[in-house]
Amino acid sequence: MQTRKKYIFLTFLASWLLLFIFGGDQLRRFAFFSGRKAEARRSWPRWTDRSVLKSFADPEELQRDGDPSLLSPRERRAAWLSVYRSSRCRMETCFDLSRCDRHGFKVFTYPQERGQPVSETYSKILSSIERSRYHTPRPEEACLFVLSIDTLDRDRLSGHYVRDVDEKIRGFPLWNGGRNHLIFNLYSGTWPSYTRELGFDIGQAILAKASFDTQSFRPGFDVSIPLFPKEHPQHGGDRGWLHRDSVPPKKKYLLVFKGKRYLTGIGSGTRNALHHIHNGKDIISLTTCKHGKDWEKHKDTRCDKDNVDYERFDYQELLHNSTFCIVPRGRRLGSFRFLEALQAACIPVLLSDGWELPFAEVIDWGKAAVVGSERLLLQIPSAVRCIHPERVLAFQQQTQFLWDAYFSSVDKIVHTTLEIIKDRLSPHRSRSRFLWNALPGGLLVLPDFSTHLGDFPFYYLQHGYSPSKKFTAFIRVVSQAGSLSQPILRLIQAVSGSQYCAQIVVLWSCEKPPPPSGKWPQSSVPLTIIQGRRKLSDRFFPFGAIQTDAVLSLDEDSSLSTSEVDFAFSVWRSFPERIVGFPTQSHFWDAEQQRWGYTSKWTNELSIVLTAAAFYHRYYHSLFTEYLPAGLRELVDGLAACEDILMNVLVAAVTKLPPIKVTQRKQHKEGVAQQAECSEGAAGSPSAPHPAPARAEGTGGSRRFSQRQDCLNQLADWFGYMPLVSSQLRLDPVLFKDQVSVLRKKYPSLEK
Repeated sequence: MQTRKKYIFLTFLASWLLLFIFGGDQLRRFAFFSGRKAEARRSWPRWTDRSVLKSFADPEELQRDGDPSLLSPRERRAAWLSVYRSSRCRMETCFDLSRCDRHGFKVFTYPQERGQPVSETYSKILSSIERSRYHTPRPEEACLFVLSIDTLDRDRLSGHYVRDVDEKIRGFPLWNGGRNHLIFNLYSGTWPSYTRELGFDIGQAILAKASFDTQSFRPGFDVSIPLFPKEHPQHGGDRGWLHRDSVPPKKKYLLVFKGKRYLTGIGSGTRNALHHIHNGKDIISLTTCKHGKDWEKHKDTRCDKDNVDYERFDYQELLHNSTFCIVPRGRRLGSFRFLEALQAACIPVLLSDGWELPFAEVIDWGKAAVVGSERLLLQIPSAVRCIHPERVLAFQQQTQFLWDAYFSSVDKIVHTTLEIIKDRLSPHRSRSRFLWNALPGGLLVLPDFSTHLGDFPFYYLQHGYSPSKKFTAFIRVVSQAGSLSQPILRLIQAVSGSQYCAQIVVLWSCEKPPPPSGKWPQSSVPLTIIQGRRKLSDRFFPFGAIQTDAVLSLDEDSSLSTSEVDFAFSVWRSFPERIVGFPTQSHFWDAEQQRWGYTSKWTNELSIVLTAAAFYHRYYHSLFTEYLPAGLRELVDGLAACEDILMNVLVAAVTKLPPIKVTQRKQHKEGVAQQAECSEGAAGSPSAPHPAPARAEGTGGSRRFSQRQDCLNQLADWFGYMPLVSSQLRLDPVLFKDQVSVLRKKYPSLEK
């Protein structure tokens, strides 16, 4: 027993002796240097094989080039925590949801401080918020706050870098540690390491950032946005290169890349290896060393040849003539090339490990991009060759949808960011992933209206739904009803005679009260009177009295027969996402005046169906009132006869399709009712042909026509493009005007 204890004691003593001999130096270093400053520590890592391996670069040079591996894990962690001190933030823990209960989702932008520089790009972002329906000028109503300090470029070497941000935001009484704040950022860190550092503590603010990496991204709280240039349009934006539902021609190249080659530093590994996949035939990979001030200092033996080959090809030509486009990381994870490829319908092949893709919370990038690995670059050519042509076409079409829906303008990028945050506030009423990734897109689908696909006009064919078999006649009245001989009473009788009419709703837009119920005609359907506010935009308000999917919008002096109503409704049920109606007009580009023109002449071309007699889906009432900003509705109320143009522009912007004209009786003339002055008790006159531009001078019709033309141009300016789509289609009943027996025709009265 004593011998056993002796052996145990000797073993324990020997272990301590060995630990002291071989590990004592490290223990002493830890004891003496743990409290010293970072610059007093030894450089990390220390290469143990420096004497064996030949050195191709001086360690100091590598340190200057900013290889992130030269930072110790402790240093990288410290840099990360300096930016993301609230790394565990979630909406439930770092966002005051109660601020959004009373006034809903409202956004307040801080007022601009005098002498505070703001970049052009950040001005666009602030303008997008202020133009949106969410903006409020009163901070007490706000649910979300956006700083007026430009935080987009946090590169200390940039001319747009704003200093002392920490000191400035702490002086804001609304800052509250960043709670309920949204911060936008495009560039973080600086040369040579390009870390995630922003240079100030964001606290509990939501970060909408480009080049977001998955390690620092806080799921369900932050928002990853795309990197976009300062030339990116404020609103509208250029359309994609592939038209909707079209098949692109066979592309000349399979896979292309043309861009800078970083010789040293972060991001150089992937771009330096791209030449390995170049074959000069269907795979083109071109790089140039000519960038930066001292590129010749670092150039290698390939640079001269690469620079010559680089100049032989045009970038735009490669972009639009290739099926796939390589999108490697730059100094940061994101790249302008990403949006350029989307617009050109060139399927992005992403080589940026750890990149949190833009809006990945709602967008399914697996349907529009190929996500590769930087370490498996040589496998990319064989991988894209294996993709079936049908799937390639689906990828290309999805790139165009995503570009147009979320990325073509600063407005759409900002509004998508706000909508994602808004959906988090009410998960039970948020948009499904399907709605975000299918036409017309998440921005145009209001969850407050419904979360069921069958309630929207866009998904009937895809999911086997069908609109309701009845419609609501919605009649706007601006004159006092009198005897049964007046046009409104004849109209009520004709509409109520339709087998598809469920109810009639009359919007009374006069100061005088409506006639008593005894003076209204008897009908087989319910008749509801709603007192309006005498605003033109009221006719598209989502009144709760409208219960059917279809709305037949009518002016009080519209002249329709029951057969016309029945046939138009049957056509609408086949095209529930469009406006279907009778009186039509069109727009054109006036090259001399350099503005959009408007004409009511009878031509084969049409782009507007007047809502004086038209069917459309009731969802467009909600879009008109809740999606469009208040400024547009005020424009409608200020200009006579502008509301129907705005409704046509809205539907065309949503569907990218023209309206549909249906058969009308020969004696039914296209026109617009002359609006009556209700205060004087004047009755509206019957519809008459709208005066043509050349014949309307010096009349009230000329003034009205000029207002409609001004309205059209103001709407085009607001949207950033002209949404209206022209068409030459008119739908007639079967056997219409055919020389056959009347008994064989379903709508014989249409030919009278």
